[in-house]
Amino acid sequence: MSQLLTSRQAEELHKSIIAYLSASSLPNSAATLRQELNIGDSFDDEKRKKYEGLLEKKWTSVVRLQKKIMDLESRCSSLQSELDSATPTSLARRNHDPISWLPRSPARHTLQSHRLPITCVAFHPIFSSLASGSEDTTIKIWDWELGELERTIKGHTKAVLDVDFGGPRGGTLLASCSSDLTIKLWDPSDEYKNIRTLPGHDHSVSAVRFVPSGAAGSPSTGNLLVSASRDKTLRVWDVSTGYCVKTIRGHSDWVRDVSPSFDGRWFVSAGNDQTARLWDASSGEAKSTFIGHENAIECCCFAPPASYMHLATMAGLKKAPPASSSSEFIATGSRDKNIKLWDSRGTLIKTLVGHDNWVRGLVFHPGGKYLISVGDDKTIRCWDLSQEAKCVKTLDDVHGHFVSCLRWAPGVVKGTGATNGDVNGTVVNGTAAKKEDPGGGKVNIRCVIATGSVDLNVRVFAS
Repeated sequence: MSQLLTSRQAEELHKSIIAYLSASSLPNSAATLRQELNIGDSFDDEKRKKYEGLLEKKWTSVVRLQKKIMDLESRCSSLQSELDSATPTSLARRNHDPISWLPRSPARHTLQSHRLPITCVAFHPIFSSLASGSEDTTIKIWDWELGELERTIKGHTKAVLDVDFGGPRGGTLLASCSSDLTIKLWDPSDEYKNIRTLPGHDHSVSAVRFVPSGAAGSPSTGNLLVSASRDKTLRVWDVSTGYCVKTIRGHSDWVRDVSPSFDGRWFVSAGNDQTARLWDASSGEAKSTFIGHENAIECCCFAPPASYMHLATMAGLKKAPPASSSSEFIATGSRDKNIKLWDSRGTLIKTLVGHDNWVRGLVFHPGGKYLISVGDDKTIRCWDLSQEAKCVKTLDDVHGHFVSCLRWAPGVVKGTGATNGDVNGTVVNGTAAKKEDPGGGKVNIRCVIATGSVDLNVRVFAS
């Protein structure tokens, strides 16, 4: 003991032990220790009180520090592996090149206010507003730059399952859908007033997306919305009238997710029947069925044209498809813990293995090089499409519970007003140096993603 502690430290420790024994109603042990250590009556009750709780405090702080050391070691190891796989050029570019930006811990903001698990998040196409929906029946609007709650929207009577911003150019709306069988439209320019409720589905509405009006010949004018439901159907709605203009049938079970192509010509949907399906938006006809997952498919999305060159190489094509083609490649994430990449004919290109639990959210990096995923294993994973979709980065424990949703802030289109839908509704194949998109606008990538979790938190990761 004398080698480890100075005589003063040893005396302090002895007195702390005596105080601990006395406080724990062990007077005989305390008296014996006093006698053996020759600590006399000068260490009376008043002085003893000064030492009460000191031993416990030191003990818990040691445990806390050990945990902190373990966390730092883990982070250090993760950063080291990142350094090992990086080149000097990529290191120099990483901090200011949006095309190579990937999320990193810790999150810039943790947004707390929901009282039950969070099911969905969506970014406003222009402003720094972020909407989140929850099983607590509310939608909350946050300022993701400041990390502040702006308002709580009430109207649904059961869990809110999805939210999306979009609509006609210059007239952005927020759409939400719920287990109460309805879709609701809210007007951000009028304090998020509920302007329309769309009834029609016969069961929970699991996903809702505005249909972009990207290209000439697109079936959408920006007024259309597509929804997916547990009633096994997709429905297309005209938001200006509130009418259901089309019901699409084909799935044999709960449809979990739906995503439109950037020009609004195609939908991809997926669900509990373990299939994903590609639909012609104007006719409602199924063009392809994607079969291969061994459990329910939770999420699906179209690859942006910026990723075609990488995916074409993986698919064994000599030449990448044209950027004007909107439905060339598709990604799906499933409860079988796998992500699959497909071509539009339904041919499997690659299975991405790495998640230890259900895959719950997918988004392609707007720069085209990466696919980002989240899952019930509490991780964000980044897959490099230029390296055969190898997992090049994993953020562990980004939430304290299952990560239920993921969105990337849409690129800001210069000179053409608001963009529609989420990142897959905006063709972003450029850098912050403003590259062209098929709609004719200049796009700036916003390096911001948001995740939501069963732990009641929304987290924002930003450069």
